[in-house]
This record gives sequence, structure tokens and C-alpha cells, in this order.
Amino acid sequence: MDRKQNVLFLCTKNSARSQMAEGLLRNLAGDDFSVYSAGLEPDRVHPMAVKVMSEAGIDISAQHSKDVKEYLGKLFAHYLIIVCANAEQRCPAIFPGMVERLFWPFDDPAAVEGSEEDQLTAFRRVRDEIDKRLRGWLVEIGVRSGADD
Repeated sequence: MDRKQNVLFLCTKNSARSQMAEGLLRNLAGDDFSVYSAGLEPDRVHPMAVKVMSEAGIDISAQHSKDVKEYLGKLFAHYLIIVCANAEQRCPAIFPGMVERLFWPFDDPAAVEGSEEDQLTAFRRVRDEIDKRLRGWLVEIGVRSGADD
């Protein structure tokens, strides 16, 4: 029986980008990967992340922020994907079982100030950027997405 490869998305707070990436990859290729996310300073899942993912038909409302320490020494992350510059600078260079460490910096939509619509626009843009990057990565590594159009 083939075991799924583990993918761990890492960000600072594990509240938006890494949570959206977790939900997106699980939706795109959950049959091929076990997908996790964590943060260096976990906070809460941002309500706007939940909202924009729901708009895309993906429910992340049951996800919660986790500390990367919960996984160190317990999860063999084949792919460690860091989605913010702050985490890139501070995260472990080596992770148990890691085959590849990827750095995909996305803007922090939670940092956008302005109206609720301005903020939602930022969350939607980052969600779509993550989705596009994930789809491209799946093609690069030869995994057919379950959500291919």
C-alpha cells in the first residue's frame, strides 16, 4: 500500500495563507498528499480566509491554527512549503523527512487595511495566487489534480 506524502505549509501565524493553501491542496490532490499547516506564532484562522475559501467551494471552518512545534519530530514532511517571508527567515532549515523545502512568498491579506471589501479583495487575490501556484506545482511534480478542469 502506498503511503501519501506529507505536505506542511508554514507561515507566521497560520491564520490565512497557510490555512488557505492547506484547504486548496487538500481539495486539489488530497488523494495524493496528507496536508498540514502550522505557524511559528499561531493565532486563529482568519474569518475572511474562511469566507473566501467558502466562496471557492472549500470549507476550512473546522481547521485551526497549529504551532510548528506540534509537528517537529512527529511529522515527516516530504514537502515543507513556506508561504511568507517572515517564516522563511525563522523556520528550521531542516525538517524531519523533508525531501524539498519550497519558498512561495505571498502577500499577507490580513495586513491590508481599508474597507471590508478591500480586505476581501486581498484575500481573494491571495487565494487565487495560491491556487495557481499549487496547480503549477502539481503539474511540475507530475500529480494530476482531482480538480483539473
